[in-house]
Amino acid sequence: MYARQKEFRLAAEYVARALADVGEVQKVVLFGSVSRLLEKEVPRFSNYRRYRIELAHECSDVDIAVWVSNLDGLKSLQKARSKALNLLLQEKDIGVAHHQVDIFIVEPVTSRYLGRLCIFGKCPKGKKECLVPACGSIPFLRKHEDFSFREDAFAASNCSVLFERGGFCDSPSA
Repeated sequence: MYARQKEFRLAAEYVARALADVGEVQKVVLFGSVSRLLEKEVPRFSNYRRYRIELAHECSDVDIAVWVSNLDGLKSLQKARSKALNLLLQEKDIGVAHHQVDIFIVEPVTSRYLGRLCIFGKCPKGKKECLVPACGSIPFLRKHEDFSFREDAFAASNCSVLFERGGFCDSPSA
């Protein structure tokens, strides 16, 4: 679990560097389980649950919030994510799929959540995910029904700023 978390953190750093090259990006923040120490928990698997065996939390994806000045360049964010993950595979032999890096789009002034960066190459794709109201009304901005951030999602103890326009921030500690 710890090794995968470390790989996901590195993926977040690669993606943040690539996103920094997109002019609309103002800030990139890593949050969620990849950004903090893994807590011990009894996993969902019956053998562990039966004997109350605790393991480190399983990181299944990378959660990145991106503050963008406008929504016209979401396709370029997709390309930057893919380019970064391909580079990670090429340089470090670490494979992270593009759909394992969730990019949450945030409005700069209000920090209001707008939606997620779509994983599909075409918008709308015609998938069931595209049927959520307002999904695709802005190309490549995916909407999820009844989704909202936890109030403490961006608390300093729960996240790491990877990039802020004006300078690249220190990467999260492993």
